Amino acid sequence: MKPEIADLIEISKYYGNNKDFVIAGGGNTSFKDGQTIWIKASGQALATLSEDGLVALDREKLRLISEKQYSNDSSLREEQVKTDLFNSIIDKSRNKRPSVETSLHDLIRYKFVVHLHPTLINGILCSRNAKNLVKQLFGEKALFVPYTDPGYTLFKKLESEIIKYRADSLNDPQIILLENHGSFVSADSCTEVKKIYEDILSAIYGHIGQTEEIEELEYNSVLTNALPALRMLLSEDRPKVIRYRHNSLISKYYKSEAEFHKISRPLTPDIIVYCKTRYLYIEQSSTAEKILDSARTQLPRFLNEYGFLPKIIVIKNAGILAADESVASADAVLDVYEDMIKICHYSSLCGGTKTLTPDQTEFIDKWEVENYRRKVSTAGIKSNRMFQKIAIVTGGAQGFGAGIAEALFGMKVNVVVADLNEKTGKSFVDGLNSSSSGNKALFIHSDVSDAESVRKLVENTVSAFGGLDLMVSNAGVLKAGGLDEMDPATFSKTTEINYNGYFYCAKYASEIMIIQNREKPEYFSDIIQINSKSGLRGSNRNFAYAGGKFGGIGLTQSFALELAPFRIKVNSICPGNFYEGQLWSDPQKGLFVQYLKTGKVPGAKTIEDVRKHYEKQVPLKRGCRLEDVVKALLYIIDQEYETGQAVPVTGGQVMLG
Repeated sequence: MKPEIADLIEISKYYGNNKDFVIAGGGNTSFKDGQTIWIKASGQALATLSEDGLVALDREKLRLISEKQYSNDSSLREEQVKTDLFNSIIDKSRNKRPSVETSLHDLIRYKFVVHLHPTLINGILCSRNAKNLVKQLFGEKALFVPYTDPGYTLFKKLESEIIKYRADSLNDPQIILLENHGSFVSADSCTEVKKIYEDILSAIYGHIGQTEEIEELEYNSVLTNALPALRMLLSEDRPKVIRYRHNSLISKYYKSEAEFHKISRPLTPDIIVYCKTRYLYIEQSSTAEKILDSARTQLPRFLNEYGFLPKIIVIKNAGILAADESVASADAVLDVYEDMIKICHYSSLCGGTKTLTPDQTEFIDKWEVENYRRKVSTAGIKSNRMFQKIAIVTGGAQGFGAGIAEALFGMKVNVVVADLNEKTGKSFVDGLNSSSSGNKALFIHSDVSDAESVRKLVENTVSAFGGLDLMVSNAGVLKAGGLDEMDPATFSKTTEINYNGYFYCAKYASEIMIIQNREKPEYFSDIIQINSKSGLRGSNRNFAYAGGKFGGIGLTQSFALELAPFRIKVNSICPGNFYEGQLWSDPQKGLFVQYLKTGKVPGAKTIEDVRKHYEKQVPLKRGCRLEDVVKALLYIIDQEYETGQAVPVTGGQVMLG
């Protein structure tokens, strides 16, 4: 790797991981020598940029774009420019699309160009006094360019402005500030680029003063019953994910419709790309029903007037909601909109805010390049039925629970791992989230034997994702022992976890699922208990566990009857013995050890004797495996005509009559 490419990647990550400079993977960086320019490819994020995420182009071929005459028809012209841009790619086999801004980067003579959308800088550039402020703060060091539609038009505008600047200053501008857009900083080293950006921010702080600390405000519990319904009202082919935010800065702008008006029009192209052009304000927020009554009235009007459902809903005194196809895209929408509010706040300190005009807005909304970015952000949605569903897995930090959570996460499901083991759970979730998958895993400390803990688990899931599609009641405990050994306290605690815990999970999960079904009656959701073969037949000297599991199947059948009208399917999976898991194999407290000590297996003298005893009872001669349970779980979810069932996954050890 060339040292300059390494520097380019380093500075890209430096700014890409800071939301004060880059939101939703925006911005662009490049390096060039005499023959070649390397630039970030479209769809690549600065925060995670690697050498593979760069496109190399032939600068001589690229210059033809400046020299050629293109069609006067804007759509045809952009297509012609794109063709010439693609023809400049050195290695077309890599199938990387160069940024539309490549010609702009090539135009500037400095080796490194870093184009960002810093919030503070855009506070100046989106103000009515932008041109005068740039002159006042930076003098001749900066080139100010009035707002120009992106693409070829902006390239030609910048080309003419830079030529004029060169004639006056005998060099290229190192600072280019685009009204209602962002900044280009250029230099022959990345160290110098960073220094220039620091100087720009210092000058702006000197003008407006230091920004205030932003405090996160408390979640409004009224939303627990509103979000699942809003999620369905905003959904078409498949349910959306809703992300929520509420903090001290943005709260200033949704205390009244007049305040909301200040943040109701887009200020920059990125806002249009991610958040669309219009946003919904809900005045009534004292109860969930008032929020929903307002939404049911306003959403059809909104759709009729603008042709799309809102991605942003601002609820008076409650917060901002972003709805989109995935957690990643909803986060991007929320980040960009919150950034717009900050820009609006800063621009108000600089003489007032200047929004984009309707014509400018329409151009961005229909621009092919931005439609491509939208397409990239939603790729893969239709190919996966589980895509971005929302699931809770109790006891999800280890054993079957962790395996189920990991399998669901791999299918792009948003998974809440609920467990008492906080250290293991957080580490497990961090591992899941380390992949760039577009979905999200969340750990919530939870005790299924405590009704309030389970209620909060469900509430926190709704606040994180907007609803719930799948509750996997997996948390359980096994304490072996006969009547002569089992004390009442141990029996009660075992029952609280294995039996009561399932009831709490079904109770609070179904409340959310019913809310969803009322708005979208055709939508199915699932409650699945991970039971046991011990729930299908008695278990010698293991009655506390078996009794709870037997009772669980009774609950499953009863819940299924009650919840069927709401298309909530309730089923149990009854796995055979999972010998590889900690439940059986833990050397201190695993079942092999427990059963050996309690004499559950007559004549057994070693742990291996106990294992062989149980394996001989299975017609398929092995224990149950994680993949067996996952296949059963996916079958149950996929099957729309199956409820109230106890599905054995026992290798033939237990066969239903």
